[in-house]
Amino acid sequence: MTQRSALMVRRPLAAALFVALIAPGMAFAQTAKEKALEARVAELERQVQLLLSSQQQQQTLITTTQEQVTQVQAKQAALPAPVPAGKQPIQNTTIMTAANPGTTFSYGGFIKMDAMATDTSDGRIADGSSGRLFYVPGTIPVGGATADGGDPYTDFHAQFSRFWLSADHVTDGGDKFKGFVEMDFFGGGSNALAGNETATNTYAVTLRHAYVSWNNWLAGQTWSNFMDVAALPDAVDFVGPTDGTVFVRQAQLRYTQGPWSFSVENPQTTVTPYRTGTRFNSGDNALPDVTARWLTKGDWGHFTVAGMVRQFKLLDETDTGASVSVSGKFNLGKSDDIRYAVNAGQGIGRYLAFGVGSDVVTEADGDISALDGYGGFVAWRHVFSPKVRTNLMYSASHFDNDAAFTGFGVTERTQSMHANVIYSPFPKLDLGAELIYGQRSLEDDREGDLKRLHTSVKYAF
Repeated sequence: MTQRSALMVRRPLAAALFVALIAPGMAFAQTAKEKALEARVAELERQVQLLLSSQQQQQTLITTTQEQVTQVQAKQAALPAPVPAGKQPIQNTTIMTAANPGTTFSYGGFIKMDAMATDTSDGRIADGSSGRLFYVPGTIPVGGATADGGDPYTDFHAQFSRFWLSADHVTDGGDKFKGFVEMDFFGGGSNALAGNETATNTYAVTLRHAYVSWNNWLAGQTWSNFMDVAALPDAVDFVGPTDGTVFVRQAQLRYTQGPWSFSVENPQTTVTPYRTGTRFNSGDNALPDVTARWLTKGDWGHFTVAGMVRQFKLLDETDTGASVSVSGKFNLGKSDDIRYAVNAGQGIGRYLAFGVGSDVVTEADGDISALDGYGGFVAWRHVFSPKVRTNLMYSASHFDNDAAFTGFGVTERTQSMHANVIYSPFPKLDLGAELIYGQRSLEDDREGDLKRLHTSVKYAF
């Protein structure tokens, strides 16, 4: 074998020996390195998972904390405003325990003392009469025994103080409910010592308003839909220009939609018997009084027209009548306004001036016929400053009586003039003084007049 051949034989043998001896070591070293790398990757993955889990926990904690903060803030917002020390509320929970959840309760009213000196030409107004408490034209004496009326007489009282309660609720669907009750103390005495000026001057609570409203519907007692309360002047007297004013509160069912309102109301017929002049209520009505009103208003004031249809009934005798009322308020800048009303109709008597005239008169054969009547007022109000304002008013009423049926002792017409000054040294506190001149005339032209200085102190709350 040549040297070259021997060399060629040794090379494969060396390679085989290298593979047999060195390659397994290299393979082992490579496997260990790969395992170490895999272990490191696994450790990194574990650390990443731990980090992600920590971030998720932190995010969950942040979200939970934010939710808790929001809940606490919502609860704090629902709590009443902090009350200064020493002025803690009497009650922290609702007093409407039987009402729907979320019902709002409110209370208000005013305290009013009236003091007046009255001089009447034809005798005194009877003690205890409503005409001693405020201006009622039908109570002015005419043709009394004392020709000069005697000396002036004075009356003090607080019977027109009043309070009201209201419960208001709005459902989730937006339906609005309201329950409202208002009372004063113009109710006379409740026992032998009450309701007189001898000792206690105790008077009974009197219902003025009691109704429930549901959206556009109203049911209960309140002002007649035929009456425009917003046009009444700013008077010291209970009403002021009573002669030409429609003034009735009674039970009714009313529906209001936009500028229109319609009602059916409690009926009653006032009757003057044939040639006696002594009026009474029949209580025989079968159909309600029906009214309709249209109203428009703006920054300039308001204007409204109302109509009414009535049935009059005495035993089996009936008659019908219709009346109309136009009234409103017109603003003359910021300091002045004009308020007015014109009312007329067949059988309007019960609605006008506290029923100064009758609705119907009985004829000789027992039939009844409605009496025509009309009246109105106009008033000017001027505001000198936030503390001082004044009002001038004129009012009148007239009835077309058939003397052949009514006789000559019934009221034919009344009129009055009022001038007042109201001073408000503090908000809600009014000190007022009003001069009143009133006159009542009978069908035979006999007249009686009233002169009065009416003062008041009134605090509203």
